[in-house]
Order: sequence, then structure tokens, then C-alpha cells
Amino acid sequence: MNIIDELEWRGAINQQTDAEGLRELVENQSIALYCGVDPTGDSMHIGHLIPFIILKRFQKAGHKPVVLIGGGTGSIGDPSGKKSERQLQSKDQVQRNVEKLSGQMKDLFQAGQDQSGIRLANNADWLGPLSFLDFLRDYGKEFNINTMLAKDIVANRLEAGISFAEFSYQIIQSIDFLHLYQHEGVQLQVGGADQWGNITAGLDLIRKKEGPEAKAFGLTIPLLLKADGTKFGKTEGGAVWLDPDKTSPYEFYQFWLNQRDEDVIKYLKYFTFFDQEEIQELQESLEKEPHLRKAQKALAEDMTRFVHGDQALEEAQEISQALFSGDIADLSADQVASGLQDVPTSTAPRGEHDIVEFLVDITGIVQSRRQAREFLDNGAITIRGQRIQDRNYTISQADSFDNRFIVVRRGKKKYFIVNLTD
Repeated sequence: MNIIDELEWRGAINQQTDAEGLRELVENQSIALYCGVDPTGDSMHIGHLIPFIILKRFQKAGHKPVVLIGGGTGSIGDPSGKKSERQLQSKDQVQRNVEKLSGQMKDLFQAGQDQSGIRLANNADWLGPLSFLDFLRDYGKEFNINTMLAKDIVANRLEAGISFAEFSYQIIQSIDFLHLYQHEGVQLQVGGADQWGNITAGLDLIRKKEGPEAKAFGLTIPLLLKADGTKFGKTEGGAVWLDPDKTSPYEFYQFWLNQRDEDVIKYLKYFTFFDQEEIQELQESLEKEPHLRKAQKALAEDMTRFVHGDQALEEAQEISQALFSGDIADLSADQVASGLQDVPTSTAPRGEHDIVEFLVDITGIVQSRRQAREFLDNGAITIRGQRIQDRNYTISQADSFDNRFIVVRRGKKKYFIVNLTD
């Protein structure tokens, strides 16, 4: 299957500058293409993944992707989608972010100079040495202000105001496309829907510098929305990060596992490398036996393995199974803390406590002593995974995880964390 046909089947194409020209090009030869990310933070989130997974699809089809880390553009900031100016970061912070994002890219795609066909590049390498006079003479003269003002990324900011730095961003990104075209043979830029204006500006610059017959193309991906129309990738706790210190592998796994039936097939097409037959089988299972949630499990397993590896996936599944069953005694304190980040919490002093007093007066997990005794009699209270039915049971350090906290489960699903204090 032609890579363009595959992307269309997956719903991964929003706009193309020359659909037929690109289709013909990729059918007849291997091409180089690129997508970039600015180091505005020290980690990517799952929304960043989509265009880079498209690069990976091109690579699997025999093409040569370049991953561009914007060490230069990141020091300015892209105005697209923003109602106000970005807060400029220090050069040291930008460099730290470059190093972190480069590491993530290497982990995800085995990217590097001599590995796997995916190259890493940093636009600070060619933007940094560029003098202001050379910028104006060699590039500024090629851009018409009226055309730049008409671009959506600029037009949307005119009422609120935009600095010259952010206004110039499309020129700087255009230089990237030209540089990669001239030095890496890159003929295609891939980006989000909000990058259309920057991509077409780069194509204009290439044709002014290289001639109107220069074969260069742009392709954007759609804004990914959930079935209810809200933006994909956000949770109540914020973004879902690729950095395991920001979003644990367990949380990452659970995010994908909890996707709704209305969305899961779309995400399988967008994010995984399952083929049409495999996704069709999962769709049939979703329709005939939705309670098994095979599609969600396949999505969660594949994405967690891709981003965090087999060992992290196994641990996420182990935590999930233990919390579902209540058999948590063999989990480590860190595993429990990762799995129960969003449950109600309270505090209690370290030491021994009468179980009824602990549930009612100290933690407030149960509303009254009568109710506490009923829960105990009915076997509805577990401490560290152990069912407690003795009204005279004494809570002690042995019930804690590393003397840091105690986990109480009330009924089948309601967990509570009790943090221990001195």
C-alpha cells in the first residue's frame, strides 16, 4: 500500500500542498522528510507523538526521516494557537530541554546519526551562526509583509498584538525547511494543522531560492479530538507526559486503557502500527463483545511498550491487576503510590491505633463508629490487602508501606491513602 493511502485510511492527513505530486514522488523513490519540535519544556506529551509516528510510518515504508529539535526556534517561540507572548526561556534552560527531548527521541525511535535511518538535527546549528544582517539580506527580502500578515498564525494575534520576534518565527522555520532541503535532501515537512502557514512559507522560500520547479511538499495532520469534541490528550491532572517522572508508566497505561469505545479505534489507527486486518478484528470485538475491552487493552499495551518498554508495561499491568483484585501486599511503596495518586488522602500519626478509632476519628474514612463496626463485620475493610473483621484490631507499622502510608480499601473499589506523620 502506498504510504499516502495508508495515512488516509488512518485518518492522519489534514492538508497537503500537492497531493498528487507527493503521491507520485513517494511511489517512485525514497524521500527524506522531517518534523520538528521546539524545546519549550523538558518532556514531550502524547499530543507530540502523532507527527513523529507518521515519520516512523514513512521510515517503515522505506523513506528517510529527520527529527528536528528546535534549539534555535525554541529560544523565540511559535505564536500559533497562543493569545499572548510566550515567556522566553534562558539559553541554559533551552539547552537542557534540547538534551532531554533528544534523549526521548533516541529512546522512542533509536534516532541518531548512524542508527535506524532516523536522523536527529538541531536548528541551532545553522540558525545560531546567522547574523542579523545576513538574516535580513538573505531571507527577510524574500518575505512579503502582507502575505505574512494573512497567515492564520499571525492574523489571529493581530488584535492582541504580536512581537517582532514571534512574527518572524515563520521566516525562521522556513530557513529550517530550506536548509534541510539543501543539505539533507528533505522534500517533505510534516506538522500539526496549526503549522500550515509555516510550512507553506517554507515552500515559498525554497522555490524562490531553488527555482519554481523545486520538488518540496507539505503535509499536516488533523487536530485530534475525542468523540465529545474535546481536545485529546488532556486529563483532569493535565497533560499525559512521555517522561515517566511526570506521568508514571502505570498512569500512562491507564490513560489508554480507559479510552471510550467511541474513540479507541481512531486511536489505534493514529498511534499504533497494527495493520488493517488487526484493527478490523479489534473493531469487531468491540462491537460484539465490548465488555472484554480487547481494543483498549491492545492500545494500552502497545503504547506503553512503545514509550516505556516491556518491563514498564509488565509493572503497569501488575499494579493494575493488584489494585483491581485488592491483593496489594506484594507491591512496593512506590508502585502503590503510583497506582493510587488520585485517591482520597488523610494523615495519621505513626504508632498504634484502634481500628475503629482509626477509621472514624483519625482518618474520617468511615462516618460513625456504628458504621465502622458494620463494615468490619461484613468484611468490607481491608488494610494492606488483608481483610480485617476484628473490631479490636490494632493498626501498627506492620500495616504500612515502608512506614510511609497505610492503604485502606472500603468495599470493592474505594481506596484511601493515609500518610503517616511524626
